[in-house]
Amino acid sequence: MSTQFVIDDQGNKVAALIPIAEYEELMEDLVDLAAVAEQRDEEGIPLAEVKNRLLANGILRR
Repeated sequence: MSTQFVIDDQGNKVAALIPIAEYEELMEDLVDLAAVAEQRDEEGIPLAEVKNRLLANGILRR
């Protein structure tokens, strides 16, 4: 990552500049993490049930 920093008169970092492609990747990661956090308290589904649902919908084949 080729990050550049903006500093104030005392030399403290106050902002960061990153390439737009890296920013977009970070934003995608943030969206993914938010989705995981929203589902954290949801009850899980047993793998066997997931397989049965996928088979019943023709998504998975034996």
